[in-house]
Amino acid sequence: MRTAIYARVSTLDQHPETQLLDLRLLAEQRGLTIVREFIDHGVSGVRVSRPALDEMMAAAHRREFDVVLVWAADRLARSVRHFLEVLDTLHHLGIEFISRREALDTGGPLGRAVVIIVSAVAELERNLIIERVRAGMRRAQLQGRHIGRPRLAVDRPALLGDRARGRSLAELATAYRISRSSVCRILRSARRPTAAPTSESPGNQSGG
Repeated sequence: MRTAIYARVSTLDQHPETQLLDLRLLAEQRGLTIVREFIDHGVSGVRVSRPALDEMMAAAHRREFDVVLVWAADRLARSVRHFLEVLDTLHHLGIEFISRREALDTGGPLGRAVVIIVSAVAELERNLIIERVRAGMRRAQLQGRHIGRPRLAVDRPALLGDRARGRSLAELATAYRISRSSVCRILRSARRPTAAPTSESPGNQSGG
């Protein structure tokens, strides 16, 4: 199986070679073929975004390997939340995860059980975030606050005048800092006919 190694050291004077030697030996023992090695030097595990980790996840989405090997789970992530997110992403991409120190292998029966738990926790976390966002939006609406981007005040008469003078939709959108679809809506609303008066004039009313 095509295998990627991820190693991380938190200070520049540390060397990842110890991790790499152990992981190369583990890959050899398991008959795994190492195709990529991703190494973050002097990067804290608290940081979610790291150059080598970001590169590895991008390669994972391109299906460049089938297994990820790490020396220890905390080399991948320090926070439980981040670790669960990465593991859940790898699982959905069909990529196995092996951590040497914890003897965690998502390709085995116990590892698959862990993946199920991780996926359930990740799904719960996503649902909680969605619910918190919705609750915040409801609270803002009840308090009369506008939700979404602030509405831009558009000088409609000036826009219509510029359009009558031959300016294009793109020019109007740029000049008034709105989208072309917004320009089209304003032009359509201006073309709608106004309702005719429904009451009859006194001269047309029949006498008694």
